[in-house]
Amino acid sequence: MDGLETFRQEAHAWLEANCPAEMRQPVRNEDDICWGGRKFRYQSDAQRLWLQRMAEKGWTVPEWPTQYGGGGLSPAQARVLRAEMARLNCRTPLQSFGISMLGPALLKYGTEAQKQGHLPKIARGEIRWCQGYSEPNAGSDLAALQTRAEERDGHFIVNGQKIWTSYADKADWIFCLVRTDFQAQKHTGISFLLFDMETPGVSTRPIVLISGKSPFCETFFDDVKVPCHQLVGEPNRGWEIAKYLLTHEREMISAIGSRGFREPMGRHAAKVIGVDAQRRLDDPMLRAQIAQFEIDEAAFAAAGERARDLAKQGEGMAAFSSVLKYYGAELNKRRYELLMSVGGTDALEWEGERSQDGALARSWLRTKANSIEGGTSEVQLNIVAKRLLGLPGA
Repeated sequence: MDGLETFRQEAHAWLEANCPAEMRQPVRNEDDICWGGRKFRYQSDAQRLWLQRMAEKGWTVPEWPTQYGGGGLSPAQARVLRAEMARLNCRTPLQSFGISMLGPALLKYGTEAQKQGHLPKIARGEIRWCQGYSEPNAGSDLAALQTRAEERDGHFIVNGQKIWTSYADKADWIFCLVRTDFQAQKHTGISFLLFDMETPGVSTRPIVLISGKSPFCETFFDDVKVPCHQLVGEPNRGWEIAKYLLTHEREMISAIGSRGFREPMGRHAAKVIGVDAQRRLDDPMLRAQIAQFEIDEAAFAAAGERARDLAKQGEGMAAFSSVLKYYGAELNKRRYELLMSVGGTDALEWEGERSQDGALARSWLRTKANSIEGGTSEVQLNIVAKRLLGLPGA
């Protein structure tokens, strides 16, 4: 028996013994997702226990070094762990922008003090992070940002505004792009700061979307005082970190295209619509659409796994994250269009206990933002055309 198979058996046994039964049920809505942080309210003791056990094992961030709260697993072992979690229907114990975006950036660009100070808290789910990138006049053209940070007496004084800051009202800390050299060209003179959202001068205002709810906020900085040691990387070199982090953000957003721990579409449709005498979905046209969707969903998952493996070997292309982001966003929109078709007129219900206050309809409307956040679909296609396909004039 080789080492990987031994690890598979050990991981399976540990997960089976330690994952509560409640944490093996499909995710029903956003309340079932554990984000961690100072303000997070656990939905159950099982949710808290599952995070605690996985964090103690280092498996909330299985590939991070053990000294920073990770599991120290190899890419192959991490892939096995994901497979065994899927086999047992174990939920992801913790979702976090700290894990998917800031963590990789700190591992590459942070000082040892910054790594020790922030990464273990991210791994344990103690601090929830948000991303201060987009501004009212700097969205797809992010380098046009105007939030200012002036250095005075060992601190940066930050003034400006961010917009579309996901979960800013629920976050504990923010990683933020600011302009520190006001004479430099727009892609230079940008720095990367970390600071507590409870720092005096920080305020947020939720943005309500068509769905009636929203994870997005406007975020305002009025003379916010940030210690200079919370600068990541070199002054005025933050754009390099920003680009690196955007790659991870797009990969994170692309994950919405994967099924994850949702119930398979065909199984869900059979429960709602019923089956024919041959135990097939009793709607031929919808059956064909779902079959094609599930094929595309599986192909996308395989492409994402391959991209992760290549990246770990240093062979990945940063621009390929745009492929994943674009296709993942479009696939998730297709998923919810099909879910609405399966639900019929009942799926359009907007209020009421039966529909959990229109959870499906609101989620369907929310998917339209997938093709905007993290860089619009048009921007992603331009990147693919220019950097991957080498098309003239792209």
